[in-house]
Amino acid sequence: MCALLSCQGLTKAFGAQTLFSDITLVINTGDRAGLIGPNGSGKSTLLRIFCGLEPADQGTVFTRKLLRLSYVAQEDTFVEEANCVDNLFTAVRDLKIDEAEQHSRVHAMLSRADFADPHQPVHLLSGGWRRRLAICRALVTSPEVLVMDEPTNHLDIEGILWLENLLNSPLPGGPSAFIMVSHDRRFLESTVNRVIELAPVYPEGSFQIRGTYADFLDKKAAYLLQRQNLEERLANKVRRETEWLRRGPKARSTKARYRIDEAVRLQEELGEVRGKNRSAGQVGIAFAGTQRKTKKLLVASGLAKGFHGPPLFADLDLTLTPGLRLGLLGRNGSGKSTLMEILAAAGQEQGAKPDQGTIILADNVRIVSFDQRRAQLDTTVTLRRALAPEGDSVLYQGSSLHVVTWAKRFLFRTDQLETPVNRLSGGEQARILIARLMLQPADILLLDEPTNDLDIPSLDVLEESLCEFPGALVLVTHDRFLLDNVCNQVLGFDGHGHAEYFADYDQWLAMMRGQARDTLSKPSAPAAKPAVKTKPGKLSYLDQREYDRMEEAILAAEARLEELQQLMNTPEVIADAPRLEQYWKEQQDLQAETERLYDRWDELEQRRLQG
Repeated sequence: MCALLSCQGLTKAFGAQTLFSDITLVINTGDRAGLIGPNGSGKSTLLRIFCGLEPADQGTVFTRKLLRLSYVAQEDTFVEEANCVDNLFTAVRDLKIDEAEQHSRVHAMLSRADFADPHQPVHLLSGGWRRRLAICRALVTSPEVLVMDEPTNHLDIEGILWLENLLNSPLPGGPSAFIMVSHDRRFLESTVNRVIELAPVYPEGSFQIRGTYADFLDKKAAYLLQRQNLEERLANKVRRETEWLRRGPKARSTKARYRIDEAVRLQEELGEVRGKNRSAGQVGIAFAGTQRKTKKLLVASGLAKGFHGPPLFADLDLTLTPGLRLGLLGRNGSGKSTLMEILAAAGQEQGAKPDQGTIILADNVRIVSFDQRRAQLDTTVTLRRALAPEGDSVLYQGSSLHVVTWAKRFLFRTDQLETPVNRLSGGEQARILIARLMLQPADILLLDEPTNDLDIPSLDVLEESLCEFPGALVLVTHDRFLLDNVCNQVLGFDGHGHAEYFADYDQWLAMMRGQARDTLSKPSAPAAKPAVKTKPGKLSYLDQREYDRMEEAILAAEARLEELQQLMNTPEVIADAPRLEQYWKEQQDLQAETERLYDRWDELEQRRLQG
């Protein structure tokens, strides 16, 4: 099999810090590779080297001749004043295809991404829709290899499911292989058939397996156990050789020099193995509660909030008690972060307030919050000051810890303490904020997207700490794995002003999918539509005849709507822009006709009953 993309002996360092060394990797047709590893291991840098955007210090990258490769970076860059269509046309303009094919590709791609208004300027798009557009721009060129760096960043759960479907059901002309960096464990489990971890714990610099993310976890555990057993065997050999060296000269054989050399070699090998085994450090995350025994920490009744339009949510009741771990779910802009801001400001004169409703706090309740925008973090100060603002030590659970000890708990090196925060990675900045939260005992912990930029080892420790937190937790996250393992209740926002409690994420998702199907099969009347005026009295012969045929007409219209939706999701139609537009127009007309039929049916039904 001819490799699409490969590298041999890649090494990269920044100053005195070596990101990775001697990495060898091959991407073949059909590979769906997930690249993982701790923050600072060089994952993003490796992808940039693959794409020719950054040089390696040593080693070589090989690509198949005339390989088409597309790259989705962590940060999206567009022509902000141009619309979605024009930004995609920029990507296909230099391809050796005619204008009709360019037009077809662009509109088909935007249609599959569910853009309601592809002519909207990019600067008006939310972060999630910008992410979708970046992925569309990478795919519209029909690459053979797709390279993505944190593709789920900024996507809400609906967007993540869309991307999963896109990767699992590629169109004709889609990528033959992809490699992506992601820390979303459930997303990895759903999309990849190969996992590659970069970490200094591995002698080769990486650990690679073919299979799912669950397969990777099993094989990694077995590998690390094997490495631990190797360390124990080497330690026993070194102990025996050391005991022999300590004996008197008469007890030694004539091969003394060989035994001495062998003992030195074993000691060096043991030191190397121990160093590798110890290099996989974990972040020391543990949130402190106040040990309060109050049953009701916060009681909210009838909360409502909106911004110059329909409310984000209304008539919302919420009770937070010790041990409750509540997850907030919903599309971007549905009100999750707004509710978090209102809860964070409860009992304070300043901050977000509900339009309606009341919030009652227990006496002296301590609320600690994590803002996804990281506004609490001063990026101009050094790491030392960010971790210990008051001096060279911090007070944690009644004990004074030096800032060096505190920094090591969060995997920071001593030589980083004087580094400005704005030069640290996103994952390192997230760890600073979590470190600061841990210094504040809390009754209620509000975490808005705490997992952004955290590596998988840090996510595992965060998950364990949240499960052990004795107070009440309110969590906003798009990490479905974390939601499933931490939250014991879910509050789902439907994006139309309603919020409802669910047992778990899967139950909320089933509701949202059912809602989407209902919207397609039975369009609801617009809120602004005037009420139908009824005309009391018996139905005339013609009206009765129309009434008798009404149900059949509605069922036929709904069946055609469903058929059109299925047709518009087929690869053949998606690739045929004129045909796709024809079906879309028919769908809009038919939805309007179905709505008219329902209104007419209601009118005739009321007249019939009143007659």
